[in-house]
Amino acid sequence: MQNRIDELFARKQHGVLNIYCTAGFPELNDTLPVMTALQNSGVDIIELGMPFSDPLADGPVIQDSSTRALKNGMSIHKLFEQLQGFRYRISVPVILMGYLNPVLCYGVEAFCKKCAETGIDGIILPDLPMAEFETEYKSIFEKYNLHFIFLVTPETGDARIRQLDSLSKGFLYAVSSSSTTGKDKDMKDQRAYFERLRGLQLKNPVLIGFGIKDKATFDAAAAYANGAIIGTAFVKALENGQGIEDTVKKFVSSVR
Repeated sequence: MQNRIDELFARKQHGVLNIYCTAGFPELNDTLPVMTALQNSGVDIIELGMPFSDPLADGPVIQDSSTRALKNGMSIHKLFEQLQGFRYRISVPVILMGYLNPVLCYGVEAFCKKCAETGIDGIILPDLPMAEFETEYKSIFEKYNLHFIFLVTPETGDARIRQLDSLSKGFLYAVSSSSTTGKDKDMKDQRAYFERLRGLQLKNPVLIGFGIKDKATFDAAAAYANGAIIGTAFVKALENGQGIEDTVKKFVSSVR
């Protein structure tokens, strides 16, 4: 069976919208309602955050959402319970984003097997080193048809970008600047970096993340890549909104 991420990029090469949400936020059982509302609003990819106590790449807003989700009782075990049968309702690609420690505690192969059983398409673990992935875990992810997605930054050299691209499947996650999520950035300031990525003629599609928050920043990023990823701005909207369905619909419409 072809991976849903590959199916998506086979038919859509431009303007791909990936939205991040934290599992178990705002309330423990909001995971599936949020995901369903995102699909109904026309999002192309759902990136589902697995809450962790020390999310190194995340800014204060997503950190706070993780803390709240953990207090709500969210865990990897609980998440897989919530995701049981979700493919009867949701057809868009779904990626789990998190950190290595909880996955190691769960067991990497057990985690990948459960992902495959429930219908997950890809995994992002920013703190899993490239060499360790290649020697220890690559074969496990491939066994379960899970696309592992690496991140690159403006400081990543061309040779390493090519290495990360060769190991990634689905797409390459281009961090817009070397900071945590949610920082305000002018996409024009990163033009040289984005053009450098485009000039490398990478094998994977590229999605730009960090600092994408509205239509202007989404369009600016999407002009240089296959699309972009929104996280912090959406989590803020969920926290401040009145009702999941209306909040999600309004937010996605404002970006599109």
